[in-house]
Amino acid sequence: MNNNVKTSDPFGGLRYEGGSVGILLLHSLGGAPMELKYLAQGLARCGYTVSCPVIPGMSHGTDVLGLSRWNDWYASAEAQLDDMRKTCDTVMVGGLSAGSIMALKLAAERPNDVEGVLVCAPTLKPNGWSIPWTFNLFGLVWQRWCARLFQFRQRAPYGIKDERLRNFMIEASRAGNRSIEDLYSRNGGMVLQFRKLVMNVKRRLGQVTHPTLIVHPREDDQSHLKNALTIQARLGGPVESIVLDDYYHMVTLDRQRDVVLDRSIDFVARLVGKVEARRARNAP
Repeated sequence: MNNNVKTSDPFGGLRYEGGSVGILLLHSLGGAPMELKYLAQGLARCGYTVSCPVIPGMSHGTDVLGLSRWNDWYASAEAQLDDMRKTCDTVMVGGLSAGSIMALKLAAERPNDVEGVLVCAPTLKPNGWSIPWTFNLFGLVWQRWCARLFQFRQRAPYGIKDERLRNFMIEASRAGNRSIEDLYSRNGGMVLQFRKLVMNVKRRLGQVTHPTLIVHPREDDQSHLKNALTIQARLGGPVESIVLDDYYHMVTLDRQRDVVLDRSIDFVARLVGKVEARRARNAP
C-alpha cells in the first residue's frame, strides 16, 4: 500500500493511493481539499484509495469572474468519479457541507457506480446561529448579474469550536496577508448556484438508495441540524445518523474530529464487507 500524497490537479487536490476500494471526498462551498485531509489520511491508513479533488468554481479563488454554474461543478465531480472507477471496483462518495450535497447527487445520478455515501454537516440552506438574518433577503435574488453584486464574508467562529485551532487558522491567514473573513468569503454568484444545486438534489433524494452515514453537529454555526434531519427523512435507503455535541460546522477539522474518522472507518468497513459478501453470493 502506498499512501503518498499525489497532487492530482494544479490547484492542490489530494490523492492517497491504496487498494481497490475508493473513497471520493468533496470539499465545501468556497473551501478546499485541505479541510478533508485528516479524514482522508485516516481512511487511507486503512488501505483505501482516497481522493479529495478541487472542484473548479466551487473552491475559493477558482472562479474570480463568477461565471461557473453548478452544472460545471457536477461535471467536474462526475469526472473525478469516472477516474476513480478506473482503478477501484468499489467506490463511495462523501463530502463536507456543500460537498456532501454534491456527493448525494452523484449517488442519485450514478447508482451503479456508488456503494455508499458519507455526509458531513450537510447544508441545504445556510441557517446556523452565526448566519445573519439579513442573509434571508438574498433568497429574493435569482438573476446572476444581481447575485454577483453580493459578497458574503465568513463570520466568527468560522465553523470551528476549538479556540486553539481557530486562532491558528486566523494567524495563518494573516501570515498570507489575508483576513480569514476574506479568505473564506463567497460571492453571491457562487451562493446562487449552490441554491440551484440544492433545489435539484432535494428532488432526487429519494433516489439515493445506498447506505448513508450522516454526521451533523448539534450546535452547527452555519447549518442548522434540521438540514440533516430533512435529508435523513427523504433518503430512499438505510441511514445512520450521528449528532455531535462538541463541534461547530467544520466537523472534519474541529475538536474530536477523531470521532468523525472512527465512525467513518467503521461505516466503510461494514459496507465493504456487505459488498464483498454480495459479490461472493452472485459469483458463478
